Amino acid sequence: MFAVIKTGGKQYRVSKDDVIAVEKLTGESGDVISFTDVLMLAGEGDPQLGAPLVDGVTVTGEVVEQTRGAKILVFKKKRRKNYRRTQGHRQHITLVRITDIFTGDEKPPATQKAKAPTKAVSAKKPSPAVKAEKSIPAGKDDLKKISGLGPVMEKKLGSLGINTFAQISIFNSEDIKRIDGELNLKGKIEREDWVAQAKKLAED
Repeated sequence: MFAVIKTGGKQYRVSKDDVIAVEKLTGESGDVISFTDVLMLAGEGDPQLGAPLVDGVTVTGEVVEQTRGAKILVFKKKRRKNYRRTQGHRQHITLVRITDIFTGDEKPPATQKAKAPTKAVSAKKPSPAVKAEKSIPAGKDDLKKISGLGPVMEKKLGSLGINTFAQISIFNSEDIKRIDGELNLKGKIEREDWVAQAKKLAED
């Protein structure tokens, strides 16, 4: 059985266990999302075509990850005016795994947190925060005291579970490379020498 759903102004052909990338939806990893804009249902018996929607059909999915798409370049030019502008853009997207297609009298479960994470969610390597968690007391440090680390970057590090000077002070080359790639820091950790700064602030 498959269905054609509409979300974010686009249409997607989905079946159970499919993983699709859609325009950003509200939710965290493990949240259950319902799609009620079903345009077509087929696979068992005669296909059902909506006018514009198929009545009584709901497709549910589980949020796998909130991420961003590949970078695109937007280039503008005006002839003979010496005018050129280049701008990069990465679209925010949500990866969703389709869990069920409900028809007729079947009712989807209420939107809730999934009981256990799926394999796709656990694909990422644990951040340095996980390795240092046992030896670091609870609480957060003001990471903005580190040169080159502002409130926006502090929030991004917090999303990875990095909230203290002690965690940053134990970064090794692999940690730096992974975090630099995930947050698109372009070498800022080594350039600003965050590790040395964090060690000094942790001692103080």
